[in-house]
Amino acid sequence: RLGSVIAYFTSAKFLLYLGHALSTWGDRMWHFAVSVFLVELYGNSLLLTAVYGLVVAGSVLLLGALIGDWVDKNSRLKVAQTSLIVQNSSVILCGVILMIIFLFKTQLLTLYHGWLLTLCYILVITIANIANLASTATAITIQRDWIVVVAGEDRSKLADMNATIRRIDQLTNILAPMAVGQIMTFGSPMIGCGFISGWNLMSMCVEYLLLWKVYQKTPTLARKSAKVEASELKQLNVKKEGDMKPAEGVQLIVEKDVSGFEPQEEKEVGCAARIAEPFITFRDGWVAYYNQPVFLAGMGLAFLYMTVLGFDCITTGYAYTQGLSGSVLSLLMGASAVTGILGTVAFTWLRRKCGLIRTGLISGVAQFACLILCAISVFMPGSPMDLTVSPFADISARLFENQPLPTIASPEPEMIFATGMPNLLNGSIAPANGDPEMSPEPVPLISVSLLFAGVIAARVGLWSFDLTVTQLLQENVIESERGIINGVQNSMNYLLDLLHFIMVILAPNPEAFGLLVLISVSFVAMGHIMYFRFAQKSLGKQLFVCHTPDPKAAPDSSPPGNTSTV
Repeated sequence: RLGSVIAYFTSAKFLLYLGHALSTWGDRMWHFAVSVFLVELYGNSLLLTAVYGLVVAGSVLLLGALIGDWVDKNSRLKVAQTSLIVQNSSVILCGVILMIIFLFKTQLLTLYHGWLLTLCYILVITIANIANLASTATAITIQRDWIVVVAGEDRSKLADMNATIRRIDQLTNILAPMAVGQIMTFGSPMIGCGFISGWNLMSMCVEYLLLWKVYQKTPTLARKSAKVEASELKQLNVKKEGDMKPAEGVQLIVEKDVSGFEPQEEKEVGCAARIAEPFITFRDGWVAYYNQPVFLAGMGLAFLYMTVLGFDCITTGYAYTQGLSGSVLSLLMGASAVTGILGTVAFTWLRRKCGLIRTGLISGVAQFACLILCAISVFMPGSPMDLTVSPFADISARLFENQPLPTIASPEPEMIFATGMPNLLNGSIAPANGDPEMSPEPVPLISVSLLFAGVIAARVGLWSFDLTVTQLLQENVIESERGIINGVQNSMNYLLDLLHFIMVILAPNPEAFGLLVLISVSFVAMGHIMYFRFAQKSLGKQLFVCHTPDPKAAPDSSPPGNTSTV
């Protein structure tokens, strides 16, 4: 028994979990702290935070396919180590620059009429954005590629590993911001910067060692499918799911040999071709994404990002306007983390009982049914919905009368960069025009209670659905395209998330929040309709026939003649 325990703690799977936990903990601390630092530095204004959020979203939207293509074209170990070093080094450098700004802000304001301080702000946002892009590359290579190779041909093991990764995410989403928040509260922002920089330095060394150990313990990581022609990719995309062997036409090569071919190819490429290459890669990535058999499933997941029904800065700001205290909100966030973990448990159980595709259907129905409570809350007593009120009435007062520090939640499928897009609702704390004790009467809590009951309950279906689509992409995208397809998927997620922030900017007042809720529920419904269409095309008449599949076999059996790889 002791030997089996030791074997588990030294296995590639556990080392991968440990590395992911360290990486995620550092990410969550940094994403929480950087927006708070930017607000603190710019005189409690949300301008820098909003700029940072837009830069992050735009960068991943434009560069997601290129990052994925870089992941595909280079060896696994090189990609993982490079992205790890770039990410952590950027955060460390940012922390040092922020410490200098906090120490010498007064002097920097007087130099060159304040332009040097402005340059420091630009430098911080630029380096922080580089860190985020490197984090995106790390997520693609570890969570979408390494985990598939470590799991091998056992798809039940892959499902369990995906679920464990999400549980780690849920826990770090709550605990990491709490930890760094306490340090910043009882210490100072400068101490917080120093702690995060020191953590990332230590974490980078440990993660580097863990990656090397996982790579050594999993020899198949050293073998990677070579890039094949588009005609061959099309044939590979329609292969049956049961064929777990590398497809014919995909040349397996040892990674160290890949780099041997690259210099010769680069010498033959002209200057114009090099300039055009990123644009061609961008186009080819989106075309390849559209041609994937799981395209509709991926689009269904992306549509879930177009919603205000998550624990981000917007929803918490609205909760303040309805009279909820910070302590109540922290309890609600804890409850949402618990239901999120329950969603990962539900995913593994449903997949064993009904298969992977049907798990997505059941999860989608469960999520939408819970969100009906949110739609009902719009029309209940206490709802401030009033479309006759101008969205921009007294907007300056809303923004600058009372601005709490932004509440940063986890990058969930509703919000990837809640690290500081305009917290327009946070400026309209009810009662807005004075001391809370002068409020004429309390706001009825029926509406906001139903809203958060629906949001929290929907987490079970949401995370189960997210894991379903994640595994569908892992199982059905060929190895040589995993990076670029998942890069485009990230871009789609950011695009819909960006649209949801734009939607809030156009209607920032609490009176319009009910309309945003109804729009959000509609987008969630459209996302699940897309997934239903995907499931219908994949399973045909067997769509509603639930069965218990062989754990190591394909999660769903496609009917004869069906070309889906699912």
